[in-house]
Amino acid sequence: MRTAPADKLRLLPWTTPDGKPCYLSTDSDTSRLSLLADDVEAAQLDSGEQVLAGARAVLADPHAGERAVRFALRRATECLADALRVAASRGERIPLETPAP
Repeated sequence: MRTAPADKLRLLPWTTPDGKPCYLSTDSDTSRLSLLADDVEAAQLDSGEQVLAGARAVLADPHAGERAVRFALRRATECLADALRVAASRGERIPLETPAP
């Protein structure tokens, strides 16, 4: 069960250079950084759709070589990681219901 965070932190769609998560502390979903994060998330999801289409094409090609398959898989795993990060960030921002007394 998820609990409400002590303060409002948003998981951002990028990491530090050493791969650690980045968070934004804000009370506004319309701040410049929040809007930038929204744009990056949208771009990541769009890229995921394009990579998925390309990976499907590679997998459907019986003559695709190992390099093509490995490249498609590498890109697909990158996009899956991005999509899971977006899902986690958005899930954490869903308002929690307050139980009735």
